[in-house]
Amino acid sequence: MIIFDAFLFSIVHALPNTSLVIIPAFLTGIADLFGGAILLIIGVLIIVLLVAAAIVLLPAIIVAVLVWFLTGSFFYAGIAFLVVALISLVAMSGD
Repeated sequence: MIIFDAFLFSIVHALPNTSLVIIPAFLTGIADLFGGAILLIIGVLIIVLLVAAAIVLLPAIIVAVLVWFLTGSFFYAGIAFLVVALISLVAMSGD
C-alpha cells in the first residue's frame, strides 16, 4: 500500500509540469515567436506615439515651466499649458 501511495504521490507532483494538451514543440515555438513580434511592434508604436506627443507638447511644457517659475502658481502654469497646447494643436491640424 505504501508503494501505491508513493506512486500516486509522484503522479500528482508530475502533473503540474506536464501540459494537458499535447502540442508539438515547434508550434509553441512559432506561437512564442509571433507573440513576441506582435508585442515588440506594439511597444515600438507606443514609444513612437509618446515621443511624437512629447515633441508636439514641448512648447507648451516649456511655457508652463516658465510661467510656474515666474509666478509660482500651478494654476497659471496649467492655464498657460492648455492655451499653448491648444494653439499648437490647431496650428498642426491646419497643415
